[in-house]
Amino acid sequence: MPEQPPYLRISDLLRQRVTEGEWSPGDRLPSRAQLGAEYGVGDNVIRRAQELLISQGLLEGRAGSGTYVAEPRQRMRMVRSLSRERRGGSPFRADMAALGKAGNWESHTEAKVPAPADIAARLGIDEGDLCVRTKYEFLAEAKPVQLSTSWEPYSITGGTEIVLPEGGPYAGRGVVERMAAIGITITHAVEQPEPAEATAEEAQLLGVQRGSLVTRIQRTYYDKDGRPVETANIVVAAAHCEIVYEVQVTTD
Repeated sequence: MPEQPPYLRISDLLRQRVTEGEWSPGDRLPSRAQLGAEYGVGDNVIRRAQELLISQGLLEGRAGSGTYVAEPRQRMRMVRSLSRERRGGSPFRADMAALGKAGNWESHTEAKVPAPADIAARLGIDEGDLCVRTKYEFLAEAKPVQLSTSWEPYSITGGTEIVLPEGGPYAGRGVVERMAAIGITITHAVEQPEPAEATAEEAQLLGVQRGSLVTRIQRTYYDKDGRPVETANIVVAAAHCEIVYEVQVTTD
């Protein structure tokens, strides 16, 4: 049989030290240089071993801080349904509260960003038309679970009190409630999910290994006239969450 790759041997040794209690959840591992010297291998071998254990949920990387033993983490169920937008307040925070978790997010908004071709097509506008773009990192119990990049046509929200999704009197209230504040009634949304591999940036933000399985969702909200008023690219790590769709049934 071929010899086991060095990084797999090291990952087994690191896993053993965790399972035997030498390192407990929340403990910081020695540096890669220290581990490399201890095991007689290079930094790249330690890095690959740690990335494997991160992808398996045993370790977690913290940018600029190091590698830690991960706290036990249950896979969460995230329900996708338009009805979740009609609760008032933040849909994500309400979803997390239903799971007994504290939900929050970090965001960064840029106004008057030219729409790239794919976003323009989804919004029914011309490529290069101005949009308000907001990038989100959603957190459950301070741990990242979802990423989202939202685009809203500046022609719709420009000059209104909701132009900044995370500013003003309707900050963080969700697309449906914010649009209602300027007289736009959202009647439905279309979501297109597909499996993919995490990019390097996504992996770092979600705390998983590059190439780990994620679910990408293209979501677009439409008003009562069928006009697209917001679209978003959503990324969820499969190791952290399962996606469930709730379908409303009406009887006439």
